[in-house]
Amino acid sequence: MKKALLVAFALLIAPMAAMAADYKEGVHYTVINQGPATAKPEITEFFSFYCPHCYTFAKEQVPVIKATLPEGVTFKQTHVDFINGEMGVEMSRAFAVAHQLKVDEKMEKALFSAIQDKKQHFTNRNDVKALFVANGVDGKAFDAAANSFMVNATMANMKRATENGKISGVPALVVNGKYRVETGAIKSYEELLDIAYYLTSMK
Repeated sequence: MKKALLVAFALLIAPMAAMAADYKEGVHYTVINQGPATAKPEITEFFSFYCPHCYTFAKEQVPVIKATLPEGVTFKQTHVDFINGEMGVEMSRAFAVAHQLKVDEKMEKALFSAIQDKKQHFTNRNDVKALFVANGVDGKAFDAAANSFMVNATMANMKRATENGKISGVPALVVNGKYRVETGAIKSYEELLDIAYYLTSMK
């Protein structure tokens, strides 16, 4: 019985192993730098609150990533600022502020919903602040965080990561700071994650 189970398991994982072996540089992923990979394996999602596909990804795939992330692999998110002009920059600030104030999950949902579901038009930082306040964040705490060194540093790091990853469209995944998953050759988000998980073992 045990042998039969092992054979069945081997047959189950064989197609996955074969598919992983077929992932090719320049087709399924791109090496974005020739330097070393990150010290520890990580997957970084690049997204924008102004991107409807990112909203779908946040609702349907991010929970899957968090639930199935390989042991020892870290999942990170980076907001890009190149969509929607100056408000793209302010949304990167909002993302950094939410992280600083430890209201990431609540405000990510609120910002996505306001823009994608309610079609709310944000014109300046005060509009963003009003949404934070409506979700229980103290206005003075928002102002202090928005102008803080830590938030400005986080924004600079996100912008640098976006440039280093040569990110021109979102959602996008970069693995170990070195491999960008290419979406042109894949057929589903599931395959996107398969490739990302495959790349976590590469240096």
